[in-house]
Amino acid sequence: MESSDRMRAIMSALRAHDAVSVAELALEHAVSEMTIRRDLDELARQGVARRVRGGAVSLLLRGEEPPFEVREREAVEAKQRIAAEVAALLADGEAVLLDSGTTALEIARVIRHRRLTVLPLSLHSAHELGAAPRIRLVLPGGEVQPGELNFTGPLTEGAIRSLRFDTAVIGCCGLSAEHGLTTHDLAEVAVKQAAIASARRVIAAADSTKFTRTAFGAVCPLDRLDLVVTDPAIPPAEHDALTAAGVAVRTA
Repeated sequence: MESSDRMRAIMSALRAHDAVSVAELALEHAVSEMTIRRDLDELARQGVARRVRGGAVSLLLRGEEPPFEVREREAVEAKQRIAAEVAALLADGEAVLLDSGTTALEIARVIRHRRLTVLPLSLHSAHELGAAPRIRLVLPGGEVQPGELNFTGPLTEGAIRSLRFDTAVIGCCGLSAEHGLTTHDLAEVAVKQAAIASARRVIAAADSTKFTRTAFGAVCPLDRLDLVVTDPAIPPAEHDALTAAGVAVRTA
Protein backbone atom coordinates (compact mmCIF):
# COMPACT_ATOMS: atom_id res chain seq x y z
CA MET A 1 0.00 0.00 0.00
CA GLU A 2 1.24 3.46 -0.91
CA SER A 3 2.01 5.87 1.93
CA SER A 4 -0.87 8.21 0.97
CA ASP A 5 -3.33 5.31 0.87
CA ARG A 6 -2.13 4.09 4.26
CA MET A 7 -2.51 7.56 5.77
CA ARG A 8 -6.07 7.80 4.46
CA ALA A 9 -6.82 4.39 5.94
CA ILE A 10 -5.41 5.45 9.31
CA MET A 11 -7.54 8.62 9.26
CA SER A 12 -10.61 6.51 8.51
CA ALA A 13 -9.75 4.27 11.47
CA LEU A 14 -9.34 7.31 13.72
CA ARG A 15 -12.69 8.67 12.61
CA ALA A 16 -14.41 5.32 13.19
CA HIS A 17 -12.76 4.21 16.45
CA ASP A 18 -11.33 7.39 18.07
CA ALA A 19 -8.04 5.58 18.87
CA VAL A 20 -5.56 3.38 17.00
CA SER A 21 -2.73 1.06 18.01
CA VAL A 22 0.73 1.05 16.41
CA ALA A 23 0.98 -2.74 16.64
CA GLU A 24 -2.45 -3.35 15.11
CA LEU A 25 -1.89 -0.87 12.29
CA ALA A 26 1.52 -2.36 11.47
CA LEU A 27 -0.04 -5.83 11.24
CA GLU A 28 -3.00 -4.62 9.18
CA HIS A 29 -0.89 -2.73 6.65
CA ALA A 30 2.08 -5.14 6.60
CA VAL A 31 4.64 -2.46 7.45
CA SER A 32 7.00 -1.90 10.35
CA GLU A 33 5.91 -0.28 13.60
CA MET A 34 8.48 2.45 12.92
CA THR A 35 6.66 3.28 9.67
CA ILE A 36 3.33 3.54 11.49
CA ARG A 37 4.89 5.75 14.17
CA ARG A 38 6.11 8.12 11.44
CA ASP A 39 2.60 8.16 9.94
CA LEU A 40 1.06 8.97 13.32
CA ASP A 41 3.66 11.66 13.98
CA GLU A 42 2.73 13.28 10.66
CA LEU A 43 -0.99 13.15 11.51
CA ALA A 44 -0.19 14.69 14.89
CA ARG A 45 1.64 17.57 13.16
CA GLN A 46 -1.46 18.13 11.00
CA GLY A 47 -3.68 18.31 14.08
CA VAL A 48 -5.57 15.13 13.22
CA ALA A 49 -4.36 12.98 16.12
CA ARG A 50 -2.63 13.15 19.49
CA ARG A 51 0.16 10.67 20.06
CA VAL A 52 -0.14 8.42 23.12
CA ARG A 53 1.92 5.46 24.31
CA GLY A 54 1.48 2.66 21.79
CA GLY A 55 -0.70 4.60 19.34
CA ALA A 56 -2.77 7.74 18.89
CA VAL A 57 -6.19 9.17 19.68
CA SER A 58 -8.35 11.12 17.26
CA LEU A 59 -8.62 14.90 17.32
CA LEU A 60 -11.18 14.88 14.48
CA LEU A 61 -14.16 16.74 15.92
CA ARG A 62 -17.65 15.58 15.06
CA GLY A 63 -18.87 19.15 14.75
CA GLU A 64 -16.07 20.30 12.47
CA GLU A 65 -14.38 19.25 9.26
CA PRO A 66 -10.81 17.98 9.30
CA PRO A 67 -8.24 20.52 8.03
CA PHE A 68 -8.09 21.19 4.28
CA GLU A 69 -4.69 19.49 3.98
CA VAL A 70 -6.16 16.33 5.51
CA ARG A 71 -9.30 16.28 3.35
CA GLU A 72 -7.17 16.84 0.26
CA ARG A 73 -5.73 13.35 0.81
CA GLU A 74 -9.09 11.63 1.15
CA ALA A 75 -10.89 9.88 -1.76
CA VAL A 76 -8.46 11.47 -4.23
CA GLU A 77 -9.19 9.18 -7.18
CA ALA A 78 -12.95 9.48 -6.69
CA LYS A 79 -12.69 13.28 -6.56
CA GLN A 80 -10.62 13.32 -9.76
CA ARG A 81 -13.23 11.20 -11.57
CA ILE A 82 -16.01 13.41 -10.25
CA ALA A 83 -14.11 16.49 -11.43
CA ALA A 84 -13.76 15.08 -14.94
CA GLU A 85 -17.48 14.27 -15.03
CA VAL A 86 -18.46 17.76 -13.86
CA ALA A 87 -16.16 19.33 -16.46
CA ALA A 88 -17.83 17.27 -19.18
CA LEU A 89 -21.19 18.75 -18.16
CA LEU A 90 -19.99 22.34 -18.69
CA ALA A 91 -20.27 23.96 -22.12
CA ASP A 92 -17.65 26.42 -23.35
CA GLY A 93 -18.79 29.96 -22.71
CA GLU A 94 -20.72 29.18 -19.53
CA ALA A 95 -20.62 31.38 -16.44
CA VAL A 96 -19.79 29.03 -13.59
CA LEU A 97 -19.74 29.50 -9.83
CA LEU A 98 -17.26 27.04 -8.33
CA ASP A 99 -17.67 26.34 -4.63
CA SER A 100 -14.82 25.95 -2.15
CA GLY A 101 -13.45 22.60 -0.96
CA THR A 102 -11.13 19.86 -2.11
CA THR A 103 -13.45 18.44 -4.79
CA ALA A 104 -13.87 21.93 -6.24
CA LEU A 105 -10.09 22.28 -6.37
CA GLU A 106 -9.90 19.11 -8.47
CA ILE A 107 -12.56 20.59 -10.78
CA ALA A 108 -10.51 23.79 -11.13
CA ARG A 109 -7.52 21.69 -12.20
CA VAL A 110 -9.58 19.96 -14.89
CA ILE A 111 -11.25 23.08 -16.35
CA ARG A 112 -8.20 25.34 -16.44
CA HIS A 113 -7.84 24.88 -20.23
CA ARG A 114 -11.53 25.50 -20.96
CA ARG A 115 -13.19 28.70 -22.20
CA LEU A 116 -15.33 29.65 -19.22
CA THR A 117 -16.17 32.54 -16.94
CA VAL A 118 -15.53 31.27 -13.41
CA LEU A 119 -16.18 32.76 -10.00
CA PRO A 120 -14.33 30.53 -7.50
CA LEU A 121 -15.22 30.69 -3.82
CA SER A 122 -11.71 29.70 -2.73
CA LEU A 123 -8.26 31.15 -3.21
CA HIS A 124 -7.02 27.58 -3.77
CA SER A 125 -9.10 27.36 -6.95
CA ALA A 126 -8.42 30.99 -7.87
CA HIS A 127 -4.68 30.30 -7.77
CA GLU A 128 -5.17 27.24 -10.00
CA LEU A 129 -7.17 29.24 -12.54
CA GLY A 130 -5.21 32.50 -12.36
CA ALA A 131 -2.85 31.71 -15.25
CA ALA A 132 -5.40 29.79 -17.34
CA PRO A 133 -5.35 31.47 -20.76
CA ARG A 134 -9.05 31.09 -21.64
CA ILE A 135 -10.60 31.41 -18.20
CA ARG A 136 -12.25 34.71 -17.39
CA LEU A 137 -11.63 34.79 -13.64
CA VAL A 138 -13.95 36.83 -11.41
CA LEU A 139 -13.32 37.05 -7.65
CA PRO A 140 -16.15 37.77 -5.20
CA GLY A 141 -14.34 39.66 -2.46
CA GLY A 142 -15.18 39.17 1.20
CA GLU A 143 -13.39 37.64 4.15
CA VAL A 144 -10.92 34.82 3.49
CA GLN A 145 -10.88 32.10 6.13
CA PRO A 146 -7.43 30.88 7.20
CA GLY A 147 -6.48 27.38 6.06
CA GLU A 148 -9.58 26.83 3.94
CA LEU A 149 -8.92 30.08 2.02
CA ASN A 150 -12.61 30.30 1.10
CA PHE A 151 -14.55 33.54 0.71
CA THR A 152 -17.34 34.21 3.23
CA GLY A 153 -19.35 37.07 4.66
CA PRO A 154 -21.73 39.79 3.42
CA LEU A 155 -19.40 41.03 0.67
CA THR A 156 -19.17 37.54 -0.81
CA GLU A 157 -22.92 37.00 -0.56
CA GLY A 158 -23.64 40.39 -2.12
CA ALA A 159 -21.29 39.76 -5.04
CA ILE A 160 -22.93 36.42 -5.76
CA ARG A 161 -26.44 37.88 -5.61
CA SER A 162 -25.48 40.62 -8.09
CA LEU A 163 -24.53 38.03 -10.72
CA ARG A 164 -26.28 35.27 -12.66
CA PHE A 165 -24.63 31.94 -13.43
CA ASP A 166 -25.39 29.21 -15.92
CA THR A 167 -24.15 26.60 -13.43
CA ALA A 168 -23.27 26.56 -9.76
CA VAL A 169 -21.07 23.65 -8.70
CA ILE A 170 -21.65 23.14 -4.99
CA GLY A 171 -19.66 21.05 -2.53
CA CYS A 172 -20.84 19.82 0.83
CA CYS A 173 -19.91 18.09 4.07
CA GLY A 174 -23.02 15.93 4.09
CA LEU A 175 -25.82 14.96 1.70
CA SER A 176 -28.83 12.84 2.58
CA ALA A 177 -32.51 12.32 1.83
CA GLU A 178 -33.40 13.20 5.41
CA HIS A 179 -31.30 16.35 5.88
CA GLY A 180 -30.50 17.52 2.34
CA LEU A 181 -27.20 19.28 1.65
CA THR A 182 -25.33 20.31 4.80
CA THR A 183 -22.05 21.96 5.77
CA HIS A 184 -20.10 22.31 9.02
CA ASP A 185 -19.23 25.98 8.64
CA LEU A 186 -22.24 28.19 9.38
CA ALA A 187 -20.68 31.08 7.45
CA GLU A 188 -20.74 28.90 4.32
CA VAL A 189 -24.48 28.24 4.59
CA ALA A 190 -25.49 31.71 3.40
CA VAL A 191 -22.83 31.72 0.68
CA LYS A 192 -24.01 28.37 -0.72
CA GLN A 193 -27.64 29.47 -0.54
CA ALA A 194 -26.82 32.66 -2.47
CA ALA A 195 -24.97 30.59 -5.08
CA ILE A 196 -27.91 28.22 -5.51
CA ALA A 197 -30.36 31.11 -5.86
CA SER A 198 -28.21 32.81 -8.54
CA ALA A 199 -27.77 29.81 -10.87
CA ARG A 200 -29.98 28.30 -13.58
CA ARG A 201 -28.52 24.86 -12.86
CA VAL A 202 -27.14 23.49 -9.59
CA ILE A 203 -24.69 20.57 -9.59
CA ALA A 204 -23.66 19.03 -6.27
CA ALA A 205 -20.24 17.38 -6.49
CA ALA A 206 -19.71 14.96 -3.62
CA ASP A 207 -17.88 11.67 -3.16
CA SER A 208 -19.93 8.82 -1.72
CA THR A 209 -18.61 9.23 1.84
CA LYS A 210 -20.69 12.43 2.11
CA PHE A 211 -23.87 10.34 2.01
CA THR A 212 -23.04 8.84 5.41
CA ARG A 213 -22.64 12.24 7.10
CA THR A 214 -24.83 15.11 8.24
CA ALA A 215 -23.16 18.39 9.11
CA PHE A 216 -24.31 21.16 11.44
CA GLY A 217 -25.63 23.75 8.97
CA ALA A 218 -28.57 22.99 6.65
CA VAL A 219 -28.13 24.51 3.18
CA CYS A 220 -31.02 23.16 1.11
CA PRO A 221 -33.28 20.13 0.57
CA LEU A 222 -32.57 17.68 -2.24
CA ASP A 223 -35.13 19.18 -4.62
CA ARG A 224 -33.07 22.40 -4.92
CA LEU A 225 -30.43 20.40 -6.76
CA ASP A 226 -30.61 19.57 -10.46
CA LEU A 227 -27.80 17.05 -10.61
CA VAL A 228 -25.51 15.15 -8.25
CA VAL A 229 -22.15 13.85 -9.44
CA THR A 230 -20.64 11.21 -7.18
CA ASP A 231 -18.86 7.85 -7.32
CA PRO A 232 -20.40 4.36 -7.68
CA ALA A 233 -20.27 3.66 -3.93
CA ILE A 234 -23.26 5.93 -3.27
CA PRO A 235 -25.70 4.02 -1.00
CA PRO A 236 -28.59 2.66 -3.13
CA ALA A 237 -31.23 4.13 -0.81
CA GLU A 238 -29.72 7.62 -1.21
CA HIS A 239 -29.54 7.18 -4.99
CA ASP A 240 -33.22 6.24 -5.04
CA ALA A 241 -34.13 9.21 -2.81
CA LEU A 242 -32.35 11.62 -5.15
CA THR A 243 -34.10 10.30 -8.25
CA ALA A 244 -37.43 10.33 -6.42
CA ALA A 245 -36.84 14.03 -5.67
CA GLY A 246 -36.28 14.68 -9.39
CA VAL A 247 -32.49 14.98 -9.10
CA ALA A 248 -30.38 13.39 -11.82
CA VAL A 249 -27.47 11.30 -10.58
CA ARG A 250 -24.22 10.74 -12.47
CA THR A 251 -21.57 8.36 -11.15
CA ALA A 252 -17.94 8.58 -12.20
